[in-house]
Amino acid sequence: MNNTVRKNNKTKKEKEVTGKVLLKHLLIAIASALATVAVIMFLLKIVTRHNKELEVPSFINMTMAQALEVAKAHHMRLEITDSVYISRMDPGAIYRQNPKEGSMVKKNRRILLTVNAKLAKTVQMPSLVGFSLRQAQSELTANQLNVGRLIYQRDLATNNVLEQQYNGSIIAPGKSIPVESSIDLVLGLNERDTLTYIPQLRGTPYSRLKSTLTENSLNLRSAIFDGTVQTYADSLQAMVYKQIPSYSDTIMVKMGSDVTVYLTKDQSLLEIPKKEGGQEL
Repeated sequence: MNNTVRKNNKTKKEKEVTGKVLLKHLLIAIASALATVAVIMFLLKIVTRHNKELEVPSFINMTMAQALEVAKAHHMRLEITDSVYISRMDPGAIYRQNPKEGSMVKKNRRILLTVNAKLAKTVQMPSLVGFSLRQAQSELTANQLNVGRLIYQRDLATNNVLEQQYNGSIIAPGKSIPVESSIDLVLGLNERDTLTYIPQLRGTPYSRLKSTLTENSLNLRSAIFDGTVQTYADSLQAMVYKQIPSYSDTIMVKMGSDVTVYLTKDQSLLEIPKKEGGQEL
């Protein structure tokens, strides 16, 4: 009987020891697995630079020499992939970038640039005489040219193109001129059809301003930017917040009248003031 009890106790102790050994090995295996995962995650962070992304600065309006210094300081590479010609920008200045300012990228990321050409591209002047103002505007846009001033003189047909002028002189069709040149149009004005309305320009972006005025047979006297507009890129984002004369759908002005506008990037200035009762001023 005693032998049997001793034998059972021995067996019980052996089982307890075996269980402890198995538990120990299991814990060691789990710890090893966790350590392996931690090492792999750490290595992945190093390889992929996790949480080490860099913010892309703005290179717009910089020369390439200036941009290269900034790119070096930010551990980025630059590559020119295209060029445009913008008469209002300095030759060689950076016009566009990809990725855009504020994007998050890895170290040594390549930034693709579009620069303003140093020499203007040229196009041939189209023939606009006999076109309507709307047709002439479309034709100029298609040829990378801009509508300049609208000059009205008495004629049977209102807004019929009588002459096309460049730098104050008549320009013949087929003559080569720089892209983005402004072409003044001499237009007919029937004495029975001489008036137009001043459109609501508030919120109109600068890039659409001239074409909107042209569509309403009006001229742009001047565009005045506030302090939020510092660069050419800023001007493209600026919008009209004030205009002279004011918008009216009841009072008409003579076609060819001048309009002065004030532009900003400050969205709060674009809100239309309200009268009491919620009506717009």
